[in-house]
Amino acid sequence: MKQLLALTAAAALATAGAQTTTTTVNAIPATPISTGLSGVELGLTGGYAGGLSGEVFLHVPNVAGPFGVKAGVSFSRLDLLDDNAALVTLGEDDAITLGEFKDIFDATESGSATIFSLDGTYALGQVAPGVNSLVYAGGRYGLFRGALSYEGESTTYSSNNFGIGAGVMASYAIGSNLSLVGDLGIDQFFGSAVNVRQSSGADTDAGAAEGIYRQPGTVFKARIGIKTGF
Repeated sequence: MKQLLALTAAAALATAGAQTTTTTVNAIPATPISTGLSGVELGLTGGYAGGLSGEVFLHVPNVAGPFGVKAGVSFSRLDLLDDNAALVTLGEDDAITLGEFKDIFDATESGSATIFSLDGTYALGQVAPGVNSLVYAGGRYGLFRGALSYEGESTTYSSNNFGIGAGVMASYAIGSNLSLVGDLGIDQFFGSAVNVRQSSGADTDAGAAEGIYRQPGTVFKARIGIKTGF
């Protein structure tokens, strides 16, 4: 009888210990918070951004959950000089416009923009079968340049402008590590000082850029390209 009571007590203690252990294990959270820097993407796109344009970008998509960081550098061909601006004044009510000057003297014009961007991104996930998307917004710094060349000499107008921008990118996987990507966005640049320089080194009137050089403002962009992940 004593042996039976002892075995019963031992079984009860073992059962209580197992329940205590199970309760302790179940109290531990089972879902960790996901953060890290995996899945870095490198992309190259081309299209339109005020003119023919291309961009290379680096995207870290999961710095903290759906939030990431994207850095890019783009180059665009832009028309920054106004053909309707008066270039040479002939009289009180008469002047030669920039466009007329180019036609008469066979002068050439060129313009470009190099833009550095840094954006925060937010992943929207899959919006259609196989199509993932994200939105982005951030700061811009642009180096803008317009030049007029005539008989071996040139006059260059330039400015360095800060700005902001936002957009949406969508991607479609075409391989295990390669995707097509589309980028639609808008950038807004703010005014800054304009520098005027002549290749001959001649003195330049401080107001020479007035009416001729167009400060960059709102720029719409649409590009397509590819990206790869690491």
